Amino acid sequence: MARSHATKLESVVRQLRGHAARAPGRPVSFKKKAVSHQVPKPHDLRHTDDKIDLSDLDAILEIDRHARTCTAEPGVTFTDLVDATLAHGLAPKVVPELATITIGGAVSGCSLESMSFRYGGFHDSCVAYEVVTASGDVLECTRDNEHKMIFEMMHGSFGTLGVLSKLVFELVPAKPFVKMRYEHHTSLEAYKEAIWRHFVAGDVDFMDGIIHSPTEWTLCLGTFVDEAPYKSRYDWVKVYYRTTRERDEDYLRTKDYFFRYDRGVTNPTPKSALGRLLFGKLASSAKVLRLAEKIHRWLPEKPEVTVDLFIPFSRVDAFMRWYRSAIDFFPLWCVPYRRVADYPWIAPGVLDGVDDPLFLDIAIYGLAQPASRNLYKELEEALVRVNGIKTLISYNYYDEEAFWTRWNRENYLAVKAKTDPRNVFRDLYAKTCLASHGVGG
Repeated sequence: MARSHATKLESVVRQLRGHAARAPGRPVSFKKKAVSHQVPKPHDLRHTDDKIDLSDLDAILEIDRHARTCTAEPGVTFTDLVDATLAHGLAPKVVPELATITIGGAVSGCSLESMSFRYGGFHDSCVAYEVVTASGDVLECTRDNEHKMIFEMMHGSFGTLGVLSKLVFELVPAKPFVKMRYEHHTSLEAYKEAIWRHFVAGDVDFMDGIIHSPTEWTLCLGTFVDEAPYKSRYDWVKVYYRTTRERDEDYLRTKDYFFRYDRGVTNPTPKSALGRLLFGKLASSAKVLRLAEKIHRWLPEKPEVTVDLFIPFSRVDAFMRWYRSAIDFFPLWCVPYRRVADYPWIAPGVLDGVDDPLFLDIAIYGLAQPASRNLYKELEEALVRVNGIKTLISYNYYDEEAFWTRWNRENYLAVKAKTDPRNVFRDLYAKTCLASHGVGG
């Protein structure tokens, strides 16, 4: 018999209070049923931390068809969520590209996707969170109640401000299929003009792109449809991003569209056609990440670059000029992102002089680093010059002073004082820039 949400919540509270009494101040990490989608790191201290078991928090509690909302626990994966909502002719406003990303992880890690040009990130579709503090208090947080700053700061907090134990978020009407059109451009100028045109017109349901090379810029435009003359799939031998270079049109089942990148965005696993033929069905993102977790001690000390870079639309030209001269690696994934709000976790000054209503997420996957360079750090420094910011889901090399010029220390510490004053969950800098490298106790 399934356990009620109240019973599961009581278990989390009991664990947190027990840890506070048994080992006050000792850091904890979360044990979850779904695999972590943070980039695996060989020395990450989360592997040896005490654990708070959140494995049971993986149920969809309610789908309200009339209000177009869903209430669910944080461990629900998007593949299960999409199955449940599509049965009602609905879908989440933002569905991240990997099937087993969880809804709690999507908030904590700033998830986005091809409806982000309309809706921003997944967090922007959320209307309420239930948050458990380090001391075991349960708070109901919304954008307009007494805990509104806690609500906002849970976004991008990577589990350092409390346990996200329940979410309420908005849904949109969906149809069984997605029709894709691929616009092929030969310059950044033409590409940006096309993105802006569709952003202003709102004439498509989905928009992302693949920059195949400096002269091959593909814009991928999707529309919900009721019927399809054929249905393509990209969960075995065929690689989605490569077909966008070759085709002008495609049709996919809606769920297959949502997870078209699950074998890798621009870095498919396995890489060869023969490898995918033999092992492609076994190489989902979840299985690859689970294996990496098990062998994390043997992961390379100098990893390939996996990073998302958020750049104001008007600053993309300047960034790409630097990128071409300094790195010049392709293909890249490109996701237009509507500036729904200036998030309270962004430090004052980061967006000074930036009026853009649209950002571009430029995502780099599979870039090998030369022995003599730290490309992560070079990218961090380049983003400062264009008023950009990165997510923290991968490797981070900020020193503490530089970090808190990008992330809002005042807002963060104000919430931390309420939800985790003894720093049981580590602070954001310590977790993402130190503990992930094996530094700190």
